[in-house]
Amino acid sequence: MSAHTKNLRNVVTLGHSGSGKTTLIEAMLFEGGAIKRRGSIEGHNTVSDNTDLEHEREATIFSHQMFVNWRKNKINVIDTPGFDDFVGGVIASLKVADTALIVLNAAGGVEVGTELVWEYVEQFETPAIFVINQMDHPKADFEATLQQAKERFGSKLVPLQYPLNSGDGFNRIVDALRMVMYEFPTEGGKPDKKPIPESEMARTVEMHNALVEIAAENEEGLMEKYFEAGTLSEEELAKGITIALAHQQFFPVFVASGLKDMGSGRIMGFLEDIAPSPADRPNRVMEDGSEVAYDPNGKTTLFIYKTSSEPQVGLLSYFKVISGTLKPGDELVNADTGETERIAQIFVSEGKDRTPVNMLEAGDLGVTVKLKSVRTNHTLNSRGTDRKVRPMQFPESRIRKAVFAENTADTEKLFAALNKIKEEDPTLILEIDQDTHETVLGGQGQLHIDLVKYRLEKEYGVNMLMRNPRISYRETITGSADAEYRHKKQSGGAGQFGEIHMRVENYDEGMEDPKGMNIRQKDIEELPWGGTLAFYWCIVGGAIDNRYIGAIKKGIMQQMKNGPLTGSPCQNIRVAVYDGKMHSVDSNDISFQLAASGAFREAFSKANPQLLEPVYRVEILCPDESTGDVMGDLQTRRAMISGMDTEGHYQKILADVPLAEMNDYGSTLRSITGGKAKFLMKFAEYQLVPQNVQQHLMKRHAEEKVEA
Repeated sequence: MSAHTKNLRNVVTLGHSGSGKTTLIEAMLFEGGAIKRRGSIEGHNTVSDNTDLEHEREATIFSHQMFVNWRKNKINVIDTPGFDDFVGGVIASLKVADTALIVLNAAGGVEVGTELVWEYVEQFETPAIFVINQMDHPKADFEATLQQAKERFGSKLVPLQYPLNSGDGFNRIVDALRMVMYEFPTEGGKPDKKPIPESEMARTVEMHNALVEIAAENEEGLMEKYFEAGTLSEEELAKGITIALAHQQFFPVFVASGLKDMGSGRIMGFLEDIAPSPADRPNRVMEDGSEVAYDPNGKTTLFIYKTSSEPQVGLLSYFKVISGTLKPGDELVNADTGETERIAQIFVSEGKDRTPVNMLEAGDLGVTVKLKSVRTNHTLNSRGTDRKVRPMQFPESRIRKAVFAENTADTEKLFAALNKIKEEDPTLILEIDQDTHETVLGGQGQLHIDLVKYRLEKEYGVNMLMRNPRISYRETITGSADAEYRHKKQSGGAGQFGEIHMRVENYDEGMEDPKGMNIRQKDIEELPWGGTLAFYWCIVGGAIDNRYIGAIKKGIMQQMKNGPLTGSPCQNIRVAVYDGKMHSVDSNDISFQLAASGAFREAFSKANPQLLEPVYRVEILCPDESTGDVMGDLQTRRAMISGMDTEGHYQKILADVPLAEMNDYGSTLRSITGGKAKFLMKFAEYQLVPQNVQQHLMKRHAEEKVEA
């Protein structure tokens, strides 16, 4: 089950949910002899979709690694989810794959899930093969799907095959590369090779010549041979298109019916003959910019692309051997933690089953168990080797929910479980909001969050409740005001006395110093919660001793941490302390701390206080026909449209939207575009809240204080 680097093919299947990826893989495994009978989605017995949740939803939710031996090669296959909510599985799988097998639905055409993953295929510069699947569907339309694919993905898509009859009677495929027609028995499986009908010969020759030209253009010397002989030998043709595929100059298109096992064997043969091995791919670039070749004789380096846990087994670490040869008992050093890990056993994965092996060479995929400190994106090296694979970058969260245990007694159990799930899924975030003190769970969409809730209940026996998180507002001022405050307390013996005169005003970077004041000291501080405090000490004549500066700043900061409007932190404020009084006996740090706090509160309330809200830059890609509906919805969310452009076949809308208006936006966008849109959001800045919203939030804060 181990293979030499040159005899490896690492393939990731991609496509919209329902395109038939899992069923096609089942046919491929069956054709290669990896399984004795083909399972089905409805029968809940496929090698790939093997979890209870996937059986329940009858869709791929997690990525699954498996393999099949085909003639002299080992073909590793990773099945991936078709839902954009689980894009993390797509990114991780593309990171270790050398070829992408993109599955299209012949009845549905190019669907949104396929379009959304294409940008990652381009980002990873992965050679891609397209399969127009489900040719047996009554509404299958090869020509329309091919045309749509060319419009979406470019003119580099070149058909190698086409169906002679589509729909219920589908059983014949014309192959322009091998110049033969495959005719399948009713039950599918191994086809008969037959001559191409005379009526199809002109079309097939034209397609074949297009492939010859692609081959000739990509291999030095072949173009001259092509001009001399008018054609190329089968060996020359294979050599040229291998280079074209490896350099993404050519994306071949096949046809198939995964359900009826028609065409899968031909795809397997092409993967063996033409698809690149890890040795044919560019060297892996490390984090420091150095390159490492897929050399089985080099120093051992592994990259962990996925982790998951199983009951009674523990943590599973899925990896690609970047360099060297891995054997059981090897000790490797984690480049991310410095910990030494002993690889007790190594396995090849067959869906939920694992088979132990005695070695894996560079380029191969495997899995091991019970590593101490290994997580997704980690690099493991043999001793004395200092390498770190560039980590995968995952998209930011598009949905956030405040989470808590249904039963408060389960709180500790809930968060322990959430942290375990988060370790397996890098697209999840789990953090405590420092302002609202809520625990916030962030994910890629509602389905993503629902999956976490499902796992908590089924695997960990704890119920999680969710609500929209509170918004982290900020407070500031737009005016200027002076205040005097005296703190005086006498209760026998030494008392407390401190008086402060201060001015507060809005602070902007680069503004002139306050006029008419004798500035003795100036401190510009970046606040822990964002924004700035500019503190000016303008005391002359010893009205307040310099030793109280620290206490005065502390009093100001205490008030700024919990502003008077809604209890939110204050930011971007300039404070000038310009006068006051002290007492030789009763003045002390606490006196001036309290006096500063009172003076700041009074001045702030008179300086036109304003509430600020977090605003996010939102980028939306949607079909042209949905643009009006998307724009209309954004306007109901107090959005400011900042730009529009065309990106491929999408309209790109840029807008600044208050975070308070983005709750459940993913579900709404999916609804109004039929699932044919996606969005990204990233924090931009804090902006002033409209007065009506500010009044509502202040009223709510006052009511909550009374209730407390």
